[in-house]
Amino acid sequence: MEVRELTCIGCPLGCPLTVHMDGEEITVTGNTCKRGEEYGKKEVTNPTRIVTSSVRVSDGTIAMVSVKTASDIPKGKIFDCMKEIRETVVNAPVAIGDVVIADCAGTGVSVVATKNVAHI
Repeated sequence: MEVRELTCIGCPLGCPLTVHMDGEEITVTGNTCKRGEEYGKKEVTNPTRIVTSSVRVSDGTIAMVSVKTASDIPKGKIFDCMKEIRETVVNAPVAIGDVVIADCAGTGVSVVATKNVAHI
């Protein structure tokens, strides 16, 4: 049996979780809500993260626009995703929700703008 100690990021409480893995059976203790149990199970079987960053803007009123992945991506794809984000330049204007990168790093997840940037 494998045991992992985690801190839940499902809500602001940050509950200390203990995840017991015995073959296919996974039990989570220490959580105060259902999200903690779901997070603990997912973290030990298929960890994912939402990536936030900035992309360069050409001809915009500011040089960078904040972006994030539209949903979580596999943790192992974060560096590939960041490489694509670093290499991307968008033309102004940019609106919140605009797709900046479709299917980032082959994850099937888009990177979207989280800020408006006007054209100069």
